[in-house]
Amino acid sequence: MLGKKLVTAQKRGETRALCLGLAMVACSMMMYFFIGITIVPSYTKSVWTTETVCKVLKATIKDRDHCSPSEDSEDKEAFHYPCLEVWVNLTASGQEVFLYNTEDTLERNPKCFYVPGNLEKPEEAKTLIETIANNLKRYQIFPCYYDPGGTQPNAILSRLYPLKGLLFAFLWPTLLFTGGCLVIVLVKISQYVSVLSAWQ
Repeated sequence: MLGKKLVTAQKRGETRALCLGLAMVACSMMMYFFIGITIVPSYTKSVWTTETVCKVLKATIKDRDHCSPSEDSEDKEAFHYPCLEVWVNLTASGQEVFLYNTEDTLERNPKCFYVPGNLEKPEEAKTLIETIANNLKRYQIFPCYYDPGGTQPNAILSRLYPLKGLLFAFLWPTLLFTGGCLVIVLVKISQYVSVLSAWQ
C-alpha cells in the first residue's frame, strides 16, 4: 500500500512539474510575442542610431507661447505647458539642430524639447521644464543621438529603446523559457528512469 501511495504521489508531482514547465514555456512565448509587436518595431523604426556629442547653443522657455499635446484640439481644458526649445551643435557634423528628449517627443509635439505627461499639474510641469532647462544650460555638453542618413535634421537626447534595453527585455522571457524547458526535460528523465526501474 505504501509503495502504491509513493508511486501515485510521484506521478502527481511529475504531472504538476510538467504543467509548470509547459506554463513557463507558454508565458515566455507570450512575452516574446509582446516584445516583438511593441518594443522591436520601435527600436527598428528609430533613425537616430549614431551617438555623438551635443553642445547646447540655446535653451529657452516660451512662457507666453504654450504648447498643447494636440494643436487641433479646441478643448479649452486641454493640458497646456511651457514650450522648451533647445538648439545644439553636433560635434560629428558641426550642424546646429533642434534637440528632442526622445523619438516620441517629436511625434507628440515637434515644437518642444520635452512633453510632460497629461497627469502632471501645470505648476509641476512648469517647474520640471524649468529644471530641465537649467540642467541643460549647466552641463552644456552631453551625449546625444542623430540620424546619419539625414532623413531627420534633428537630434534626440536619449533613445526610448537602446540596444541594451532591447537585450534586457529579451533576458527575462529567455530565462523563463530556459527554466521551463529544463523542468520538462527533468520530468521526462524522471519518467524514463521510473519506467526502467519498473522493468527491472
